[in-house]
Amino acid sequence: MVFVSLNLRAAAADPARLERFLALGLNPELGLDPLCMDTVAPAWHEALAARLKSLGLRCGLHLPFFDLQPGSADSLVRRATAERLKRAVETARVYGAVHLVGHARYDHLLYVRSEDAWRERAVETWAEALSAWPGHPPLWLENTYEPHPGPVAAMAEALDAAIPGRAGLCLDAGHWFSFARGREQDDLQRWLDAFAPSLGHLHLHDNDGSADQHLGMGDGFMDWEAFFQALEARGLAPTATYEAHTEETLAVTLRYLRERGPAPAVRRVSV
Repeated sequence: MVFVSLNLRAAAADPARLERFLALGLNPELGLDPLCMDTVAPAWHEALAARLKSLGLRCGLHLPFFDLQPGSADSLVRRATAERLKRAVETARVYGAVHLVGHARYDHLLYVRSEDAWRERAVETWAEALSAWPGHPPLWLENTYEPHPGPVAAMAEALDAAIPGRAGLCLDAGHWFSFARGREQDDLQRWLDAFAPSLGHLHLHDNDGSADQHLGMGDGFMDWEAFFQALEARGLAPTATYEAHTEETLAVTLRYLRERGPAPAVRRVSV
């Protein structure tokens, strides 16, 4: 199943943009941030959820991440994180989301000597937040600034042990290529080997390796053919979200996919 990112705060502020998105008939991965949560009324979410259902669209939901740290050594920070995430999970339940995405948020500078303790605290925080939706869909933990795949993979494994069958990994290709210096390191195989046992979802967007630019696919320096071939070689068929943050970058990505649709590895996650 394939999704396209849709920022809920932007959609609420620009109804015409929302209508243009819905007219495409694409499943959205709804981006929920704290500003949206603090300003958009529950009735708006309920109305959009009903609209998506009437259109036959399924959705995922990207949980908030600004300033949150599930494994913080500070109990007050963990409490705020758990509360924000719990409220977001309640909103995801309104939408009937078929998956959740959350940032793993491992800080290798702060917790390099206490990764195990960080992970134990993070598991507790996530389990508490997810308790807001008994029977919740899978939570895919996403790599962001982590320079190596190990801590994120270990976090997903630990959370899956706590809530069996309901946690796994989201590989954000753009974050790997830029934040983890994937363009320089050329270590996609290492990341896929580490993520493969728990990989359930992908975030797909492009950049030139210098920053998380969220370009349309083909507008940066990512070798997408090699990326999809590496998935194919491992027999991996995760769901995917095209993280186009503007209408223009979405058009670029859709054009790229149309041009390369016949390739089996691209067809695996194409619209």
